[in-house]
Amino acid sequence: MNIDWAALGSVFGVSLVVTVALVGLFTLGIVGLSKQESASAQGGGSAVLARTGAYACFALCAAAVSYGIYLIVV
Repeated sequence: MNIDWAALGSVFGVSLVVTVALVGLFTLGIVGLSKQESASAQGGGSAVLARTGAYACFALCAAAVSYGIYLIVV
C-alpha cells in the first residue's frame, strides 16, 4: 500500500480553505441581516442593500453546497 502524501496534503489544504471561506461567507450573510434590522429601525436606505448582500451570501453558500453534493453524486 502506497500513500500519496502530496495529494493527501493538497486535499486537506483545499478542504480547509474552502471550509473557512464558506463559514466566512455564511457569517457575512448573518451580519448583513443584523445590519439590515438595525438600518430599518433607524429608517435608513441601506437596509435594502444589506438584505440583498446577505441573500447573495446565502445564495453563494447554497451554490457551493449544491456543487459539493453534485461532485459526490456524479
